[in-house]
Amino acid sequence: MWSFVLVASAGVALAVTNPKTPQMGWSTWNTFQYNVTQSLVESTAEAFETRGFAKAGYNYLLIDDGWQTETRAADGHQQADPTKFPDGIAALADTVHKKGLKLGIYSDAGIYDCGFYPGSLGYEELDAAQYAAWGIDYLKYDNCGGFEGNTRPPAERFLAMSYALEATGRDIFYALCEWGNQFPWFWADQFSDSYRMSGDIHASYASDGSGVCTTAYCLNTGYAGVSVLTMIRKMRELSGFQKPGAWADMDMMEIGNNAMTTLEEQTHFSFWAALKSPLIIGANVVTMNQSSVDILTNTDIIAVSQDALGTAVSYLPGLSTEDAVQVWGGPLSSGKQRFVVLALNYGNATTDISIPLASVTGLSAALGKNAYTVKEVWSNKAVSVSKSNTIALTGVAVGQTKVLVFSEK
Repeated sequence: MWSFVLVASAGVALAVTNPKTPQMGWSTWNTFQYNVTQSLVESTAEAFETRGFAKAGYNYLLIDDGWQTETRAADGHQQADPTKFPDGIAALADTVHKKGLKLGIYSDAGIYDCGFYPGSLGYEELDAAQYAAWGIDYLKYDNCGGFEGNTRPPAERFLAMSYALEATGRDIFYALCEWGNQFPWFWADQFSDSYRMSGDIHASYASDGSGVCTTAYCLNTGYAGVSVLTMIRKMRELSGFQKPGAWADMDMMEIGNNAMTTLEEQTHFSFWAALKSPLIIGANVVTMNQSSVDILTNTDIIAVSQDALGTAVSYLPGLSTEDAVQVWGGPLSSGKQRFVVLALNYGNATTDISIPLASVTGLSAALGKNAYTVKEVWSNKAVSVSKSNTIALTGVAVGQTKVLVFSEK
């Protein structure tokens, strides 16, 4: 395996916007794949307003693969498909900006991208300048079409675009999509704003595609076949890397794609938020059922995601039972909130979960000697603590996660 050490000389700037909290938005890929159009983005922008997503904090509209023509222009520039985007990307960006939202676009650190449209390898400065001129606010930078470029390590190829984005002078969020290849949590934070920590998610709560490895440190990161539960499992090893400025991305959410029960969608959203993954919606927000809208706009869960401390929850093995119950916990610092505990039943039957608070790592330090209250977020009900300093959660259904937020009185 190659090794990579980034050494930036004095005065050299990198394209890092240093986001204090994980980004929130919507992407075309999970639902529409290559069928992206100007009208799709415009209708989504409208739905962001009418269905409460913008008010909840979602602000990026991301055009994924399929927006380009199959070849570059004679002068080398990437071109938007005129049939899909008749008014052009700059006009669309202006429309989106007028709604108080931001527009993102897609390219690849290879010769071609995933759909064999032109990638940006060797054209980094030209493409970055084009995106800036169009008014782009976000770049998702993929790794599908490396081919010959893959003789160069991912870190090197992704770094080149970082320099190019910085040279434009425009604040463009830089999101790497290298599927956890070469363990980016060791290097991507030096020149990006978020980075994918695994292969692609697919619309399944518990069932993985063929050959998917369930841990973070493996060569088969799970291309296009990682379930929600496996993505959570991989984060046992990675949550400690989360920090403001560079977020490990668990991929776009599958909430609203009619592939999960309501409880499973709640679990999906709870862990993406508490693990500080970017919250990128991957469903059709125009036609999404109201139950999924309510999950994605739950203010208490979003508050956990956007907490000022920016610390992800950690897996608590002493309180967990493999293939039955997972308990995670971590500190909070926004307002009066001081700690969050997630208790997931991923077994085969309804169960009771007992949480002795003395065994929750970091809880006593976060609370100190202050009086506190506990609320279970999804039921919006207060939770009592026994005289033995234990919380007893009864009747936790299969696929359900109880989210307990501890707040000072």
